[in-house]
Amino acid sequence: MTHSDNTFIDIHVLQTVPPSCINRDDTGSPKSAVYGGVKRARVSSQAWKRATRSVFRDSLDESELGERTLKLVDRIAKRIRDLDPDRDETASVQLANKVLSASGIKVKVEKKKTKDDSDENTAEEHKTGYLVFLSRAQIEALAELAANAPDGEFSKSEAQKALKGASSIDVALFGRMIADAPELNVDAACQVSHAISVHEVVSEFDYFTAVDDNAPEDNAGAGMIGTVEFNSSTLYRYATIDAVRLSENLGSKEAAVRAVDAFIRAFILSMPTGKQNTFANRTRPGFVMVQVRSDQPTNLVGAFEDPVRPDADGGVLSAAAVELLEFAEAGDKAYGTHPVIDAEMVADPRALKMLRSKGADSSIGLDELVSTAVEATRSRLVGE
Repeated sequence: MTHSDNTFIDIHVLQTVPPSCINRDDTGSPKSAVYGGVKRARVSSQAWKRATRSVFRDSLDESELGERTLKLVDRIAKRIRDLDPDRDETASVQLANKVLSASGIKVKVEKKKTKDDSDENTAEEHKTGYLVFLSRAQIEALAELAANAPDGEFSKSEAQKALKGASSIDVALFGRMIADAPELNVDAACQVSHAISVHEVVSEFDYFTAVDDNAPEDNAGAGMIGTVEFNSSTLYRYATIDAVRLSENLGSKEAAVRAVDAFIRAFILSMPTGKQNTFANRTRPGFVMVQVRSDQPTNLVGAFEDPVRPDADGGVLSAAAVELLEFAEAGDKAYGTHPVIDAEMVADPRALKMLRSKGADSSIGLDELVSTAVEATRSRLVGE
């Protein structure tokens, strides 16, 4: 493959988030990282992938999406009973267990306590040893194979063929790893970086009290007290899609183009839900740049190795947008490269004003931003 065959879609996002704790570590503190010599707010790639998958449900049919679960046996067994109502629950569970084992995925059987003491330790729970990510079409194919097997027997090749069948958009994008059967792995077509703040952050603590509604009137004390650690930040978020690999994973260039459309929108509009009820921190990005590249995907976080300082008004997003554009331009000039397309959406009025003052005003709306990237991708993949 030559550079001219490559098609990478890079998405760069600047998003201001108020006091929040959207992604916690094991101690309950907001995740952080040291970059450029100072502490930054951080949101893990896993958290933002999960949030992006949740937004897919707004634009894609459920049949086009996958399920990541430990309970594949129950999921397949239920579908077997739908296909063959004469088969009881025990038989369908055994059959689901058998078809998964035939494919190479190991299933653990654990004793499950029931509420009835007399039946304690009598129920069994069938789980895979790790979360397995399958498309709904693949779950359906495994159930059909099991339900239609005349003597309940099927080969490894038949089971793996069902499991490798029609992939969902999210499995094709984020990939799949099955430790028991590496031949069933799917290489991800999408990468998401850990989001980090473009500036230094200092964590703060919210000391809170809660009043007991039924406390005596002469009781001035709180029913509950506690603290929540939080920070405020302007995040740089980055993701990239390898459109050629995505097309291979889905087995269709047109399906890949649809997936690119869905991913760009979902990634821009998504937000992890950690402590959202506590902080109501849901915001939308102030600046988005999408580039379609034929050379290589390019994370532009280097623009913020020197922490962005607040401007005269106390904000950092405007300066960060300028830094990002200048860093991208300098990089392409130094390496003699240039993106196939380069489009920006500026939703923050102060950033728009600053970019206009520097002659860099070419802001478009979300629909046009996405359609520009999608049509460039379609042109390179499909040739239209």
